[in-house]
Amino acid sequence: MIEPLTIEKLFNENHKKFKLIPINKVAYDKRIITSTKINRPGLELTGFWEYFQKDRIQIFGMKENHYLNTISNEHTYKVFEKLFKKDIPAAVFAHRTLPPEGVVEIADKYKIPLFKTQLLTSTLIGLLMEYLDWNLAPSCLMHGSLVDVYGVGLLITGRSGIGKSEVALDLVERGHRLVADDLVKVIRRADNVIIGMGTSLLEHHIEIRGLGIIDVGTMFGVRGIRKQKRVEVQVELQDWSKLKNYERIGSMEKFTKIIDVKTPIIQLPIFPGKNVTVIAETVALNHMLKMYGHNAAKEFEDKIKNQIQIKTLNYLKKDFE
Repeated sequence: MIEPLTIEKLFNENHKKFKLIPINKVAYDKRIITSTKINRPGLELTGFWEYFQKDRIQIFGMKENHYLNTISNEHTYKVFEKLFKKDIPAAVFAHRTLPPEGVVEIADKYKIPLFKTQLLTSTLIGLLMEYLDWNLAPSCLMHGSLVDVYGVGLLITGRSGIGKSEVALDLVERGHRLVADDLVKVIRRADNVIIGMGTSLLEHHIEIRGLGIIDVGTMFGVRGIRKQKRVEVQVELQDWSKLKNYERIGSMEKFTKIIDVKTPIIQLPIFPGKNVTVIAETVALNHMLKMYGHNAAKEFEDKIKNQIQIKTLNYLKKDFE
């Protein structure tokens, strides 16, 4: 299960970058962020609440500050009472602005975290939206191993104990780079791109049954690991079965969906003695060739069709009946 994004996590990871300073003392760990958008409550300060989104972090800048200076304290208290009562995740006062007198007490009443920063409002909004967009993107956890093979992200999947980790380790030993093993966190980005990475607990560790846990980063150095990689092909390892018909030419490409993103999938039957590592390298190189417009399977199929047409024409020419 992927942990929810909280105000506490946002603050711990970005307080230096965003130059965030807490204004009040409120527990952040239970303040969950669910929206990638932020809100500058300009219309709400004037009394228009019809389209207010309470799940967004509220940003106050110079414009909001100047408007608050033009209204009475009573009106200010009513606005912030209504705002904090809606249980917003947090409020940030940018561009060296501060909340009006008495507002901190109202925030404490409803347990709303308040922060201040010296960053310009536009700068803070850009940084904050980039962070939220990344951390709240659609994601899932997949069982498998993700390896960067010749620049192609191969997600190796299959039943437990089939040998995914062994293949990943062998690929690393051959000079490729491990992204994650056992649990792969997959995030969907814009333009139907999916990015895979390891979890904080299992990062760059591999479990080899009969041997135990291996720290790939320490054993192979920085050349054998990377933080994240785009998932481009899924290689599903399957137990060999005589009763199943397997793809022989490869002209009929198969696809699966990972977080609703169409992804090529290779269903690879394995048995003792089969060099799965070399095949995985071939899958990566073949995918690269397809990206450059060279599809060996389709070209081979076209050659067969051309040969059939030529033989048919030659037969018809010699048919004198």
